[in-house]
Amino acid sequence: MARPKLAVWKFASCDGCQLSILDCEDELLAIADRIDIAYFPEASSRMAPGPYDLSLVEGSITTADDVARIKDIRDQSRTLVAIGACATAGGIQALRNTADVAEWTRLVYPRPEYIETLATSTAIADHVRVDLELHGCPVSKAQLVELVTAVLAGRRPQIPSAVQCVECKRHGTPCVMVSHGTPCLGPVTRAGCGNLCPSVGRGCYGCFGPVEGANTDALAAQFRRLGLPEAAQRALYGGVTCAAPAFAAARGRHD
Repeated sequence: MARPKLAVWKFASCDGCQLSILDCEDELLAIADRIDIAYFPEASSRMAPGPYDLSLVEGSITTADDVARIKDIRDQSRTLVAIGACATAGGIQALRNTADVAEWTRLVYPRPEYIETLATSTAIADHVRVDLELHGCPVSKAQLVELVTAVLAGRRPQIPSAVQCVECKRHGTPCVMVSHGTPCLGPVTRAGCGNLCPSVGRGCYGCFGPVEGANTDALAAQFRRLGLPEAAQRALYGGVTCAAPAFAAARGRHD
């Protein structure tokens, strides 16, 4: 039987999620003979034509050309997965969504008339049907391996949906808010990072985006008990997942 064809695509991003794929060296070697990496410019000059069985898409949509290209990719892909914070929530570049992009362009570029960009940076799912999303900045290496393995096995990937606080409990990490009053987005953030920041005494920055049903109002009440000013609360939601609906709404309430 023909091997499933994998394609990896880039839009507006830092390439970190693609590098996470390349970082799966041992795991990729174990399945390399079962999958055809047909299109992955970050890793190879080989660019085989579609259709593709699995497309992994990194980055957000920021130009009119991006909109046309993602629709073409969707047409060529049996399964399309958005990977990382840019592809699932617009990325750090989505901070421009509430700003005057024309004014920013005028201030940054000596010839702004040459810049063609949309007023917003948006997730892949805002433009085409997405079969699955892998969150994070960067995306979880373990989740990437599980995704590709599941596709090869013909089953649905087992991707965690727990809140970050559950991951802290599993690792035996003391709550940074309870133990020393450090502001933390863990109670409203999806787990998946491997418990990076709380394990070294830092609050969660929300890199994996809001968990389903995120109660940002309850968290705001806790922040007020800690004496955190409204402006500081708003800044907490201004990271790489700032445009995820629950976090964008929370930012708006602290204006």
